[in-house]
Order: sequence, then C-alpha cells, then structure tokens
Amino acid sequence: MTFNKSFYTIINKEFTFFIFARIFFIAGLRMTPVLLGWKLYEITGSKLALGILGLSEVIPAIAVALPAGVMVDKSDKKKLLTICFSIYFLLMVGLLGITSTWFASIATTKIIEYCIYIFVFATGAVRAFSGSAINAFVAQLVPTETLVKAVSMHSMSWLIAAVAGPAAAGMLLGYTNISIAFTVVCSSVFIAFILFQFIKSKPIVWQTTNTKTWDGVKEGLRFVYKQKVLLGAMSLDMFAILFGGVVALLPVFAKDILHTGPQGLGWLIAATYIGNFIAIAWITYRPLKKRQGKILLYSVVGFGICMIVFAFSKNYWLSFGALFISGLLDGISVLIRGTLVQLFVPDEMRGRVSSVNSIFINSSNELGQFESGVAASMMGTVPSVIFGGCMTLVVAAVTWIKAPTLRKFEY
Repeated sequence: MTFNKSFYTIINKEFTFFIFARIFFIAGLRMTPVLLGWKLYEITGSKLALGILGLSEVIPAIAVALPAGVMVDKSDKKKLLTICFSIYFLLMVGLLGITSTWFASIATTKIIEYCIYIFVFATGAVRAFSGSAINAFVAQLVPTETLVKAVSMHSMSWLIAAVAGPAAAGMLLGYTNISIAFTVVCSSVFIAFILFQFIKSKPIVWQTTNTKTWDGVKEGLRFVYKQKVLLGAMSLDMFAILFGGVVALLPVFAKDILHTGPQGLGWLIAATYIGNFIAIAWITYRPLKKRQGKILLYSVVGFGICMIVFAFSKNYWLSFGALFISGLLDGISVLIRGTLVQLFVPDEMRGRVSSVNSIFINSSNELGQFESGVAASMMGTVPSVIFGGCMTLVVAAVTWIKAPTLRKFEY
C-alpha cells in the first residue's frame, strides 16, 4: 500500500495531538457501556435496565443538542472541549466510586442502579457539547484541500478507540475487577485532557453577538432541511440503527445465549468496530469514485441481514462474524455520511449542523438501546433482534423509493 503526499500533509503537529487525545478520550468512554452494562445486568438481571441505561444518556444529549450547537459556533472550541474533558473525568471518578465494592457494602442494589442512571444522564448532557465541538474543530486544524483525508483519519481514530475500549473493558472485567477497569477509564480521559492542552485556540468563525440562541438553532435546522441529501442520509442512519442495533442486548446474548464471560462480551462489542475500522481504512486509500448514494443504501440492507443472522446464531464465532460484517458495512455508511457533513457545511455552521446530526445519531444509538430493551422484554431477546433486522430492511426499501436524490447522489 502506497501513501501519497496529500496523506502526509494533514499530519501537522496539532492535528496529531488532536487525534491521540481523541483516541484516549473515546477509548475511555467506550469502555464505560461495557462496564456499566455488565454491572447492571449482574445486579438486576433485567433487560429493561439495559434499555434504561441508554435512555438515561440520550434524553439530555438530545434535549441540549441544539442550544449546544449554537454555543459551539459562538465559542472557542479548544476551551469548550477542555471544560468538557474535565467534567467527563470527574464523572468517571464518580462511576469508579459507585461501582466499587466499598459502595456496594453501604448501599442497596436499587441505590447503585439509580446512581448509575444519574451519572450517565450527566455524561449525556456533556456529550451534547463535546461531540459537536470535536466534529466542528477538525476543519480548523487542517487545510481545506486535505479535509476529506482528515475526515477519514478522524473516523479511524474514533474506531481505533471504539475497538480498544470495549476489548480492554472486557479483559479487565474478566481478569481483574470493575474498580481497576474504571481506574483505567479515568486515566485514559486524563491523558486526553493533557494532550489536548498542546493545541492552540482557534479563531471563532461565527462572529455574532446579536443572534439569539433560538434564532441560531433555527438557522441550523433550516440549513439541514434544505440539504435533502444530507437530511436523507441522517434519517436513513437514524431509523436503521434505531431498529437494527443490538448493542444494548449484547450482555444478554453473551451471558444467556452464547454462554461467554465478560472477555467474550468485550470482543463482541469490538467486532463491529473492527469491521468499521477496516472498511474506513480501505476506503481512505481506495476512495469511492461514484454511486456513493446507492452504496450507502446497499450497506444498510447488508447491515439488516447481518442482524438477522446474529439473532439466529447460537455459535460464538458465527455471532462474532455477523457483527464484524455489519461493522464493515456500517463503516462504509459512516464514512459517506461523515464526508457529506464536512463537504456541505460552511465553517460558521459546523457546530449547529453537528448538533442536529448528533440528535439523529443519539436517537439511533441510545434511543435504539432503549427500544431494544423494551422490545426484548415484550417479545423476547431473539425475536426482538429479528424484528429489528427486518425493520432495517424496510427502512432501506422505503428510502430507496422515497429519497431518489440520495439514491442518485455522487461526490
């Protein structure tokens, strides 16, 4: 594999610090759902509790997203992210305390459960700011002509962390205990905070003092609504993952169906992200030349089929393979959607558009976790996943028919 000159031009000093800080930050955060999911299912035995865990994060993330986007566009993004990293660190320290054996000795199971929901609720509020700010900050760190390559590396850094985090969490749970695991989480977020301090503040592009928050929110919403391709891609992802995602139920599959321990759970979660990473790494060096809209829709269809295969599987490696292939297909759609956002959005709108995008992402991921927990409680674990996979196929079919602009789109 050869690397052309344009690949190296985006590796400036600040972007390098940014990428490594992002890897440590996301790795710590992606460890957290594995640790809390295993802990909650262990102490409650409730599938619904796993759904509530996702709901606890998505409610504040969606509620605060739009005003957060306005603040991101108005603020020094480096300073805003520094504050977010600091708060995240304190919240992880809090989770270290409430999941410890010491806290278990002085509190009831219900108190522990509710405390977990409260802390996760707080992380959702902070993530509304940090997610939009991180995505908006990328374009300020690299030259415009290398932005597409930077988006690919930005996505890959997230995926490296998304693979390493769950795998590390599973291994630490299996071979040590949850307190040591959360100590690693805290350390990872702290390292990210330190690395981020090597990046200088950038100019605030949206120079406005008179625009009210709600007016800024409406500008962002109008922009997304007018960009039919962008709106179609966001909607497709939201509904496909909302119904087709199985992340919330993986502790149930790992423990009750596949009969594996926390190490196996960690690798099941990581399987999707390994597939994501390989797909994005490949497309980074062999870019999609045409028919990106159709490829996006084909990827969603394949994702739904993988979820159905996973639901029927009782073999660990078949389940791992289904999740891995679903990750390959999801990685393709992630890169296409990420490129759309960066190419179509002007600098002064990036925070607000990222916040709108985050609503779609949070609705599909965390709200999807709640949907999975409720569906599994009502229909049973396996039928609920089969239903979700079938609904994903329906969403792709409806989008193919109703969104010709997206289907025919190329860049």
